Amino acid sequence: MTRSELVALLASRFPQLTAKDAEVAVKEIVTAISDTLTAGDRVEIRGFGVFSLNHRPPRTGRNPKTGETVAVPAKSVPHFKAGKELRESVDTGDGQARLPM
Repeated sequence: MTRSELVALLASRFPQLTAKDAEVAVKEIVTAISDTLTAGDRVEIRGFGVFSLNHRPPRTGRNPKTGETVAVPAKSVPHFKAGKELRESVDTGDGQARLPM
């Protein structure tokens, strides 16, 4: 599902929301998750999953074209771990994945 498909789904599921309002809501949620990860914190959405950072240490890589060794710096990469309810819903394939409200 793309962002625009999510916006259209929200707008159709909640008639009181216009497409513009749904777009703003999705943008704000994604921005909040991004800003929190950028600050080095984690985001936990119960029943859905956890967004966190994985830290990769510096290492020595190799340029595949020349064979020359290259120093690869340390970095942090985003990571998502699905929650129990989401995993079970996907595993059973019942299509009833719902976030607890």
